[in-house]
Amino acid sequence: MPFKIREIDHVVIRCADLDNMVNFYRTVLACPVEKEQRDLGLVQMRAGRSLIDLLAIGAKIDRPESGQPGAGRNMDHLCVRVEPFDAGALRAHLEHHGARIGDEARRYGAEGFGPSLYFFDPEGNMIELKGPPDA
Repeated sequence: MPFKIREIDHVVIRCADLDNMVNFYRTVLACPVEKEQRDLGLVQMRAGRSLIDLLAIGAKIDRPESGQPGAGRNMDHLCVRVEPFDAGALRAHLEHHGARIGDEARRYGAEGFGPSLYFFDPEGNMIELKGPPDA
């Protein structure tokens, strides 16, 4: 193999309401805006060492064949590793911001099994908050 994958560089989420999604990711996940290309309908947000790209439906670089948000054609879910993982505090934070909360469970991720919590952004995309691996 001529290469080895080191990490996820970015994920692109298609969205119907770009400003609402930027506000959600900035407020709920504390992802700052890294680069805006509003003429392209694209806002890139920093998520640790990775980026979350928010792309407006109908933007110059949008690919309509991808489908509509919430129709199962955006992605299955985005997982971000968080520290610390305090399920109660995470739930309270998400509820405060009106996020719909999903299941909490012990799940497998890049570092092994550990706690995780699902929730949904305003357009129905599932996000997983992943805690540290089990000791």
